[in-house]
Amino acid sequence: MAQYQSPADFRHDAQSSLGVLLVNLGTPDAPTTSAVRRYLAEFLSDPRVVEVPRPIWWLILNLYILRVRPAESAKAYQAIWTDNGSPLLLHSQALAQSLQQELRSTLSEKVHVELGMSYGSPSLRSALDALYEKGAQRIVLLPLYPQYSGTTTASVFEAVIKLLSKRRWIPEFRFINHYHDRPDYIAAIAASIEQHWKQHGRGQRLLFSFHGLPQKLLLAGDPYYCHCQKTARLVAEKLGLKAEDWAVSFQSRVGREEWLKPYTDELLVAWGREKLGDIDAVCPGFAADCLETLEEVALRYGELYEEAGGGKLRYIAALNSSKEHAALLGALVRDHAGGWPEAAENGPAAETTQTLAASLRRAMELGAER
Repeated sequence: MAQYQSPADFRHDAQSSLGVLLVNLGTPDAPTTSAVRRYLAEFLSDPRVVEVPRPIWWLILNLYILRVRPAESAKAYQAIWTDNGSPLLLHSQALAQSLQQELRSTLSEKVHVELGMSYGSPSLRSALDALYEKGAQRIVLLPLYPQYSGTTTASVFEAVIKLLSKRRWIPEFRFINHYHDRPDYIAAIAASIEQHWKQHGRGQRLLFSFHGLPQKLLLAGDPYYCHCQKTARLVAEKLGLKAEDWAVSFQSRVGREEWLKPYTDELLVAWGREKLGDIDAVCPGFAADCLETLEEVALRYGELYEEAGGGKLRYIAALNSSKEHAALLGALVRDHAGGWPEAAENGPAAETTQTLAASLRRAMELGAER
């Protein structure tokens, strides 16, 4: 017999509300070898992240990767860690707060935004627990991945559904699986680039660098590559760029198999050898700045480009917790919550204490415990 979570998920005297589960990838708790090892063990054990037969992958992961990579990654995290902790976590928390303010001002006070990480803390389970405690009878799941991939977006969906399946009472549920070509998202990315140019001048070229994936996933039907290309094309069109002014590349590859091309590091070396001057780099696939943007692109790839003969690589920050970011995500949630009470133009009045007490009384008269 299935074992469901307790105490009871549903209360007859609880205020009903709309919950938004905002999800990002995750981060180690500290820039230490042990913390990074725990994080990588959870992350790289996800079968949607690494599609290798489990027995073979267990051996590779535990006998090699988790013995070598944590120390190297810890050094990289140390280069970007702040006094207040992980940049990814800090930006994501601030974004969750900004999004809640945005939704409460445009929808209802009965909207609660909770942040959960696929790997690490705060966990998806803790975020769902918080939404249940706040009476969320309807939930919008919003993974912070503009471009869909089975390795990220689908992994979030699968994890959340597994957690909900353990609940006795499951709320109404809607899932946002991409927003790579929304006009407001494109406009926000373009505006961030224009603001950077206004402050620092425009570089000779603009590089759109996205996180890479094994080529075999594209061939198997994952739309991520196409989503990335469309995002970059639409932003370039918004900025009025010529074809020779910009390029798309893919970073963060690991292992020996072929990944999506061109590779960011190889492209930057080629540009450096052309003796290009200062260039700009933006990473539209990352909603919040993290290891891959701040250390890999801004620091490591910046040094690589200069060593190859180029000028400066100026990294353009992610949207993070900007007003524009909260506004576009708020519009995205409102679109998907359409028809629900909290999103209705003339939604029902707030349930009063008396109304809820009467509901509980009637339920107990019919045999309910609470």
